[in-house]
Amino acid sequence: ISPYQDLLSHSRFLLNLRSQEGRYHSLILFRLSSSYTSAVCSEGNDAPAHRSSHQLYAMESTCPHLGADMSHAEIEECDDSIVAVCPWHRYDFDLRTGESETGLRACTYNVKVAVDNVDAVEKVWVESPANGTQWRLVELRPVSEEFADPPPASASPAPLSTASAIIQDEGLIPSEGTPSTLMEWAVVILNTSNPTLKVERTKHAVHLFRTGQLASIGHKSNKVPKPPAVPPRDDSYTRNTVDPRKLGKRKSAAVMLHALANIEQWAWDIMVRFGASHPNIPQAFFSDFARMALDESKHFSFLVSRLAAISPSTPYGSLPVHAGLWESATVTSHSLRARLAIIHLVHEARGLDVNPGTIDRFRRAGDTESVKVLNIIHADEVTHVTSGHRWFTWVCEQQGVDPVSTFREEVRRGWRGDIKGPFN
Repeated sequence: ISPYQDLLSHSRFLLNLRSQEGRYHSLILFRLSSSYTSAVCSEGNDAPAHRSSHQLYAMESTCPHLGADMSHAEIEECDDSIVAVCPWHRYDFDLRTGESETGLRACTYNVKVAVDNVDAVEKVWVESPANGTQWRLVELRPVSEEFADPPPASASPAPLSTASAIIQDEGLIPSEGTPSTLMEWAVVILNTSNPTLKVERTKHAVHLFRTGQLASIGHKSNKVPKPPAVPPRDDSYTRNTVDPRKLGKRKSAAVMLHALANIEQWAWDIMVRFGASHPNIPQAFFSDFARMALDESKHFSFLVSRLAAISPSTPYGSLPVHAGLWESATVTSHSLRARLAIIHLVHEARGLDVNPGTIDRFRRAGDTESVKVLNIIHADEVTHVTSGHRWFTWVCEQQGVDPVSTFREEVRRGWRGDIKGPFN
């Protein structure tokens, strides 16, 4: 999985695995602190020796009860074991055996730490989910314990105006009623025109979802709220939306940061637009895109902060932008399969193609702080494309179609313009 030293930054990591057959499997790796040593050491002589020294446990990333995301599960000592407690309904699962007092059982996987004979580095190994299947790691991602954790030292999010002033003016929770489901929050956030408030509401909604404080996802309700056809934007931003052909090709650093900030915040639309029409979609779909929404808020905050630092006279909303990404979202609004193909497997994947060149331009200009931010964004975007691929192949499997030929068909039908290099 990783050198052990690289796992010391966080206590939890999301592992996304992919099989030779194209199936995905998600695990959570828990790295416990030394405070739990006494409990683990009391497990008995049959406990693997590495458990008492490294305190690493791996289990499936969703609760076997109703599929809640276990990345924010509480860890508790219980008699001679350590359990992960689901944030939704308080189901507890032994991190070593997966057993629960409720009678359910979560899948757990052995973890070992061994010195690699090739480079003499201590590395972490996790048992494969199934014998006879070849798996490879496609994502190793720390679970953020704070918003934008860990942020670059001098790039603290401070978009537009202070968040507290915006919240005091409009309210974090809408005055017309408190949303009780993830779908209701999605529509509220999409209808929030001020981007700073949009970010704060995203952070709040994802926290409520992860910690089990929402009544439900809400996609199976008879009264699922409808997303706006076009999300509202403040007038100052709308005035600067222009035809993409009128934007010059040579861009300053401020123009590039402004354009990058403008393309964030799409994950809420896919959840609420297609959740109700796919009632059998796994809970992990909403966990993936809620995480993506939080990432997008983080990226927007970082980019606007850097824009303010290098060009205070051109705050976000003051420079021309185009709405090409929303046009693609509109074209694919009829089909989850089309949306995943065009937005996540072309638009976001094209971002991975051009990001290295953009990062290099900032590096050559000596803007190391922007380079740090863009590197974080690039790493996150890799996981966004992974999620898009995961759910595109899921839809194709449900519909009984070949994902490769179907992807090409969707691109021919829904992509506007050419797909040009460079390719990453």
